Amino acid sequence: MSLLVIALLFVAGFLSGAINAVAGGGTFITFGALSLIGVPPIVANATSSIAQLPGYMTSSLAYLTDIRRFWRSALILAAVSVVGSLGGALFLLYLDNEEFAALVPWLLLAATALFAAGPWIAPSRDRHETAPRSRIAGPIVQFVTSIYGGFFGAGMGIMMLATLGLTESGDYHRLNALKNLLANVIAIVAIVVFVSGGVVYWIGALAMIPGVALGGYAGVWMARRVPQVVVRSFVVAVGLFLAGYYFVTG
Repeated sequence: MSLLVIALLFVAGFLSGAINAVAGGGTFITFGALSLIGVPPIVANATSSIAQLPGYMTSSLAYLTDIRRFWRSALILAAVSVVGSLGGALFLLYLDNEEFAALVPWLLLAATALFAAGPWIAPSRDRHETAPRSRIAGPIVQFVTSIYGGFFGAGMGIMMLATLGLTESGDYHRLNALKNLLANVIAIVAIVVFVSGGVVYWIGALAMIPGVALGGYAGVWMARRVPQVVVRSFVVAVGLFLAGYYFVTG
């Protein structure tokens, strides 16, 4: 790998971390950068998952106090997330790169549409609901979401925040803390499968991870100065570009 490619991946990681801190959707950047340098789609997906993990962990640290209050009640959702993510990741490894490449543009279009609709489908930050919800619907919906997260992952956080808003009680901060906790569970399970399956581009991951960490820190500064609509529009444009790229090349 040349120094230019390493620099490109570092910058992609930085942008990914910053974008995640502002509006989410950073996976589009890391997956896209790996794809554009010729990494096979399954390996790009697995490597991008590893690069994003530090961001999931640091996001959870910000909600550690909240997580300590409800972690026992989240055990069932965590358990179904393990099973769902395992199934999704194993299904990814079952496919070959050509089969997965044929699915990627459709997955990217769906994830881009989900991301674009995020402000309308995610629970309001002013939400203060405390009424109990169905004990059956939550685990079922979370199981489906975690399958998607283990299989592909782009837009997973937005999807999960929206579905948790429909199936779980609590205010916005509780739902966001729960989403971060479950995202860690899904990502860690998928990464174990990907590492065991030997589909990780380690040099690429190591080039991106420091960038993701620095970008997440810089994203706090960025969030105060760059309107979310600008960042969100950029991510949507990247998602559409990548979908078009895979439609043409796949």
